[in-house]
Amino acid sequence: MTTRQSLRTVAAAGLAGMMLAACGGGGDGDTEGADVGDGPVPLEMWVFAELHGTYYEEMAERWNEENPDRQIDLDITVYPYQDMHNNLQLAVNSGSGLPDVVDIEVSKFSNFVRGSNPPLADLTAAADPYAGDVVQARLDLYSRDGVVYGFPTHVGAMVAFYNTELLEGAGIDYTTIETWEDFEEAGASYSESTGKSFGVAPTEVSFVSSLALSQVGGNLFDENGEVAVDSPEVTEALELLSGLQEAGATSTIPGGSPDTEEAFGVINDGEYAAIVYPAWYTSRFVDYMPDLAGKIAIAPAPVLEGGEVATIGGGGTGTSVLADSPHAEIAADWLAFAKLSPEANVAVWETLGFDPVSMAVWEDEEVTRDEDNKFNQYFQTNLFDVLLEVRDDIGHFEGFTHPDFPTVDSMFTTVTLTEIFENGVPVADALAQAQSDLENQLGR
Repeated sequence: MTTRQSLRTVAAAGLAGMMLAACGGGGDGDTEGADVGDGPVPLEMWVFAELHGTYYEEMAERWNEENPDRQIDLDITVYPYQDMHNNLQLAVNSGSGLPDVVDIEVSKFSNFVRGSNPPLADLTAAADPYAGDVVQARLDLYSRDGVVYGFPTHVGAMVAFYNTELLEGAGIDYTTIETWEDFEEAGASYSESTGKSFGVAPTEVSFVSSLALSQVGGNLFDENGEVAVDSPEVTEALELLSGLQEAGATSTIPGGSPDTEEAFGVINDGEYAAIVYPAWYTSRFVDYMPDLAGKIAIAPAPVLEGGEVATIGGGGTGTSVLADSPHAEIAADWLAFAKLSPEANVAVWETLGFDPVSMAVWEDEEVTRDEDNKFNQYFQTNLFDVLLEVRDDIGHFEGFTHPDFPTVDSMFTTVTLTEIFENGVPVADALAQAQSDLENQLGR
């Protein structure tokens, strides 16, 4: 038997009707013996990235080939990012219309693991056979109180992508850029000589600000767990990034982040020369910026002299099983295979271009130096050379796991970063306002 290839993309306009009509795995049917029968077990899955859906279809096929007595029939629906998370929250609140399996972006994950009885299944046992080979910090992102509620997709180590053709034309050698000070100097020189933007000051994502905050040793919350976005460390990190913009080393970008259709177009057209972003951005270059093939070098992200860490995992997707799914056991076993197994970690690189959570893959040159790999063909440098260079200094941004992180991150990516980088509000003033607004929102 084979998995049913049903990768559906849902337009935002149709979400409400589908939400009312949904009849996913959660809350319906008898769970006893649900994974035993004559045919494949149906699993409904929600994702917010079509590329992820394609990957899961591949891993469902592999599972069925290796498990002829435990076949699954995977039905994937691709929703727009915000709508999928909103739909999931509505379904959790109502107790109906839930899928069996779902992708949850890291900044939203804490919304679904609150309290003593979260709606997500305990995946600890399913993870055990693979846990020893997986970067523990990435499992920890989707764990609470020792219980694993989601499986990671990648490390997402923050790296730098440099357009060497543009930089060489301006007399800049990207290999000399090691610190933020170097980045600022190169960016200011490039901008002055070309009249174009060098790096990006994102306003709608917090990856770079999280990196800078981790490098200065800060957090968005104090030792008591209270929101503290106006702390000296947060101020220092944002002042560092604001200083890059003031020097002409960074500029805002259409769409608010490098990961939008508007941004892909201007980057592909050579309007920006340096992108500091998670390693999974390799896939965006290959899929959406074909004109830059052979022109992009991957290098370590700029560091802060004397900083706490060199880099961190940026972003991420935790994939979870809903606790009320009638097929939770087989869903958990398949998901562990699809996300944590050795073959999954190879497929994550070969299919998606992501940095796998198994460091053993990083050292498997048969995989990492495959000349037929489309990602190796696209980039001038090898991603895994960069990852191995920083592997012992990849930090973990503690704020990700705080239950109030989704609220704080939303404030930063809808208001605060725009105030600083678009509207020119001084960092201290913008953070003081954010602190006051967050205290009101959180009832402090």
